Amino acid sequence: MTDNLFTAISTRLEQTPEQILVERPGGRRYTYGEALQESARLANRLAKLGLRPGDRLAVQIDKSPEMLLLYLACLRAGGVYLPLNTAYTEGELRYFLDNAEPTVVIAQAGKTSTLASLSAAAGACVATLGTARDGTLVEELDHEPTTHEPAKVGMEAPAAILYTSGTTGRPKGAVLSHGNLLANAEALIDAWRFSAEDRLLHALPVFHVHGLFVACNVPILAGARITFLDKFDVDEVIEHLPHCTVMMGVPTFYVRLLQDERFNHKTTENLRLFVSGSAPLLAETHEAVRARTGHGIVERYGMTETNMNTSNPYDGERRAGTVGFPLPGVEVRIVDTETLAELPHGEIGGLEVRGPNVFGGYWRMPEKTAEDFREDGFFITGDLAYVDEDGYIHIVGRAKDLIISGGYNVYPKEVEQIVDDLPAVVESAVFGVPHPDLGEAVTAVVVPQPGRHVSESDVLGAMKDKIAKYKRPKRVIVVDSLPRNVMGKVQKNMLREQFGDIYRQSSES
Repeated sequence: MTDNLFTAISTRLEQTPEQILVERPGGRRYTYGEALQESARLANRLAKLGLRPGDRLAVQIDKSPEMLLLYLACLRAGGVYLPLNTAYTEGELRYFLDNAEPTVVIAQAGKTSTLASLSAAAGACVATLGTARDGTLVEELDHEPTTHEPAKVGMEAPAAILYTSGTTGRPKGAVLSHGNLLANAEALIDAWRFSAEDRLLHALPVFHVHGLFVACNVPILAGARITFLDKFDVDEVIEHLPHCTVMMGVPTFYVRLLQDERFNHKTTENLRLFVSGSAPLLAETHEAVRARTGHGIVERYGMTETNMNTSNPYDGERRAGTVGFPLPGVEVRIVDTETLAELPHGEIGGLEVRGPNVFGGYWRMPEKTAEDFREDGFFITGDLAYVDEDGYIHIVGRAKDLIISGGYNVYPKEVEQIVDDLPAVVESAVFGVPHPDLGEAVTAVVVPQPGRHVSESDVLGAMKDKIAKYKRPKRVIVVDSLPRNVMGKVQKNMLREQFGDIYRQSSES
């Protein structure tokens, strides 16, 4: 049998067949043994629909245990799993279908599906799957054999394609191999001390690296149990937290939990690990969770193209505002983006990574792939970072978010940290927009604390003695909330577009 991600998973499924793998409160649960059989049935069904090793399987369905088993079945059949956000528009879906050319498409059962109609028109075979084990994919599924010889694909074979957001152009399909996913899962099991005794509370979406690969591959390969919540809901999370040992989330999860008094030492007494990622975690949030529960959140750093690269330590100081150290097997360096010389500790530069977790390239974009890799194999992440004197890595922002104002470099995170420390402010976003004199002007959008008033003059006045004048925002706009994607990342491109004319308008008035 060829070694790949599924053979590693199937070995684990065979070892503890009676252990519960995944459960949905109020719904179905599957043991490891049942998952092995159900993935075989689904792999047989996918083969009948025309899926062959290397073919793409596009999936746009609501979260359910069956969706997880479908992912395992795709790996088993040698297919390439392509998860699609349920919020994608017709134009986005059309692009993904044209670009990926999936052989089989699974759409949501019981709903009118744009994906289904577009896929059928494109010649793909379409089936449906619902959250109650319904849909055409599972009709008479019990009649399928419970055996299916895993496809003989190797570690280098594609296992999944995940599309990046495409904020600076067409979305790019990051091709992740079996070896990429397995190496990263094994590194995280070791780094976070996962075992069969763990029970993971899973409230994340499952069409991103965080929710699908980190929060599924890791517990499965460790023999752990997963409690699948349909989505993040404070009441549901607090109900199930006392019965779980690990929770993975985005910063928004922890901010919302802190607003509920039930989130405390008692409800988290069985927890051993909180993980946060997909967006920066404010130091204030980190300290508030520690004070409320006694747990220090482990913040980590990853991206679609690499899975996880770094993590704060399980044992040792989980330093707020940092993403810790490189994971085992992962190399990280900080370079001058102009000279490419490696920089000493304390200096900000471009963050580059190399390791078995790093993808091989973008789907059908060889020029873009070549552009994003150095000759020695390091991947250019596009993030700006520095390493402190203790070796902790600090992400200061995206290179494309760097503001050059009057010839000076301004790093948004430095400004945001000062604004966020103001008592009346919940959070902020700092970005650059065109300015007739400065080229770009530092601009801040601020969200006030509930029931508190904050004004532009308040923010600017509080910053006078804390940061150089050229770094201070030229304008501060107060809003009710920041635009975010489903993983909690602030969409600065939307803010730049919304306020792109603010200084031109000022000069004309």
